Amino acid sequence: MNFQRGRGREEPEINLIPMIDVLLVIIIFLMLTTTYSKFAGLEINLPTADVNQQNEQPNEIDVAVTAGGQVLVNKSPLAATDVNAISAALQQAAGGRNDPVIVINADAKATHQRVVDVMQAAQSAGYPHISFATQSAQ
Repeated sequence: MNFQRGRGREEPEINLIPMIDVLLVIIIFLMLTTTYSKFAGLEINLPTADVNQQNEQPNEIDVAVTAGGQVLVNKSPLAATDVNAISAALQQAAGGRNDPVIVINADAKATHQRVVDVMQAAQSAGYPHISFATQSAQ
């Protein structure tokens, strides 16, 4: 007894619509849960240490950071060492000079935060050219 006489043989088929729906839900979930980080940074030009000592340029402002955290602008100490005070001292030291180069002489034991404060003060004062003074190991 063959009860399936009238039925033809059906080809199996894969339905792609549910699979596409699941993939779209996964993509939307990933887009919503992804965090995008924005890193704030300072644009600086790092100097290269050269054996020959370079002559002092008249368009430079020397900023010294001592091991104790004191900041000196052109060899004159600052009373306050916050970013605004350093920025004001840099503007005063620049006078009418256009686009001076800020040369940071930091002690090896100076805190990293104090050097970053000087770099941020230079950026807020509108002086993008920052250089670090080095000494040759002899």
